[in-house]
Amino acid sequence: MKLQERAVVVGIGISNLALIRYLVKRGVRVTACDRRPAGQLGDRAAELARLGVPLVTGEQYLAPLADHDLIFLTPGMPKHLPEIEAARRRGATISGEIGLVLDLCRAPVIGVTGSAGKTTTTTLIGEIMRAAGRETYVGGNIGTVLIEKAEAIPPEAAVVLELSSFQLQLVHRSPQIAVVTNISPNHLDVHASMEEYVEAKKAIFRRQSETDWLVLNADDPQVAAFAREARSRVVLFSRRGDPGGRDAAFVRDDQVVWRRNGRELPTLLLEEIKLPGLHNQANILAAMAACYLAGAPLSAVREVMTQFTGVEHRIEPVRTLDGVKWYNDSKATSPAEAVAALSTLPAPIVLIAGGSDKGIPFDPIAPLVAEKVKTLILMGPTAPKIEEAVRRGGYAGPIQRAAGMDEAVALARAAAAPGDCVLLSPACASFDAYRNFEERGRHFKSLVEALQ
Repeated sequence: MKLQERAVVVGIGISNLALIRYLVKRGVRVTACDRRPAGQLGDRAAELARLGVPLVTGEQYLAPLADHDLIFLTPGMPKHLPEIEAARRRGATISGEIGLVLDLCRAPVIGVTGSAGKTTTTTLIGEIMRAAGRETYVGGNIGTVLIEKAEAIPPEAAVVLELSSFQLQLVHRSPQIAVVTNISPNHLDVHASMEEYVEAKKAIFRRQSETDWLVLNADDPQVAAFAREARSRVVLFSRRGDPGGRDAAFVRDDQVVWRRNGRELPTLLLEEIKLPGLHNQANILAAMAACYLAGAPLSAVREVMTQFTGVEHRIEPVRTLDGVKWYNDSKATSPAEAVAALSTLPAPIVLIAGGSDKGIPFDPIAPLVAEKVKTLILMGPTAPKIEEAVRRGGYAGPIQRAAGMDEAVALARAAAAPGDCVLLSPACASFDAYRNFEERGRHFKSLVEALQ
């Protein structure tokens, strides 16, 4: 992507503020746009003023798109708004901060996407590459905003990016190693359809070359089918057995195996892995394949896989109190992620769920709720939809409503008995009450830690 004299940046979040600083330093005249009034932007509006960047807010915040040919969007906004469509039709370049990072970065990039497992897989890859002695940068949807560092990253380093469907809609090239963990309905409150969501995910490999690598989950038929559309070399991974091919990562006889050019290399035993849950076996296989392809040795893979216990907000143990184990799974912003947590923890479970609506059916959680949940505590706008789905799926236990997290934790404390697990796994986004899932998870943990 070629930088122009003028650009408009829509959405003044942390990554776009860094993007604006980068553009201004390179002499680009930037106009910043945000639907929120300047008073709600606080320090960010003040920094824009210091940078000399004009700010357009309110209902007409997209008006500057009409006379700019370089437009950077915040990832989470719908891409089919009339002003954006009009700019696209007249040939404007529409991108995002991550799109520019991919353009600027001289180091090879490992990109990870999927409906669930992205964060754990990305984190694992970053840890393994560091253990291999590589200078490593982790960014994208997690980690550090990289736009102000991208040009300085040396070619011999490793860059690992968690890439959401929103970010992938705004890229113009693909990473050299692309990983797709799985596909299930998600973000249908922003994407126009499930088809649009899947197409966005495919951008992670659409612009790969014949020398690049695509790592796909053979246990997910929709993901495995991506291989038919790929120009790059494909590696399949499977926790259910050998997926075939000269290159593959899989589990056989309770052993993790890596096959490269037809030669098998047993890596470690399942019992050596600290990360709990069957879903995490898939994440481990994906990370292992990506790291081997990026040049990491067996010793680095083993070092991390036998020590890594998980990421914050993902089935994260908080404490044990009076014989009850409390877990923070605030990262579960979709039903598929809540299913992973419910599959991992033993019954009986007191489940706290609900939040803002992403337009996704909740029926996938119903069988496990019926099987393992002792008491269901619901909060947020999605509470009625979740209750309807689990009742339809056979759950006959008590359902309680909470006005917020404080009440939900109090209700869970009263419902739980020694030997139970209390699990916050919302299956929903957090935007009804929190800025993000991290804020929600930390509030939950603070309330649990305060229990007497």
